[in-house]
Amino acid sequence: MEAIESEVYQGQFGTFTITDRDRQSVVIYRSALMVAAVSFGIGTVAILSQLNQAEGVSSNILDLTTFLYITFSVGLGIALAMIHIYMVVLHRALQAFWAIGCLSALSFAVYYQQPIGSIVYEQPLTILGIGFTFAALTGIFFKEAFCFNRFETKILTFLVPLLLLGHLTNLLPQSVEATLLAIWAGLFLVFAVRKAIQPIPPDLGDKSVFEYLKNQK
Repeated sequence: MEAIESEVYQGQFGTFTITDRDRQSVVIYRSALMVAAVSFGIGTVAILSQLNQAEGVSSNILDLTTFLYITFSVGLGIALAMIHIYMVVLHRALQAFWAIGCLSALSFAVYYQQPIGSIVYEQPLTILGIGFTFAALTGIFFKEAFCFNRFETKILTFLVPLLLLGHLTNLLPQSVEATLLAIWAGLFLVFAVRKAIQPIPPDLGDKSVFEYLKNQK
């Protein structure tokens, strides 16, 4: 363990080492992504399993989606706090998107007095507010696709905006929306699992770059 902790890496602007705190931040990032992915996946399965029933989605399932949306949002927020992105402006923008989306969801929940699943489904225009949360998630997918060339994040980078815009404009049939949502949930879980087994150093990036950018300020 000591040999691993003291290993010296050559960065673009000098050498650096990876500390226990660095490793912990990556573990928290990945754990938060897993919480978000599992919450999103369970909510998706719950909704899709009842979508075509004559009586519609039960109130218990809709209440469950509200709880799962909260855990998803918390997980995503923690992931955005822990993620390593060289461009500070982009990092802050994604965090701002997340905050706007969460505040929008809270405001709509208070205004409509309905579970979040009902609000998004019955009031497509709420995507203009809640969608900011998923824009932040798409930012993570884009970053991971760019840095690690993962097939699932490449697909999700385009699929998420497509589904949201399709629902917002009512251009997508319900069957297509359901299919895209299922693909989203599945690939999101694939992404979270693959992150969990990935070596830690690549997620930290080049620490010498972060130090250089910090000194430039």
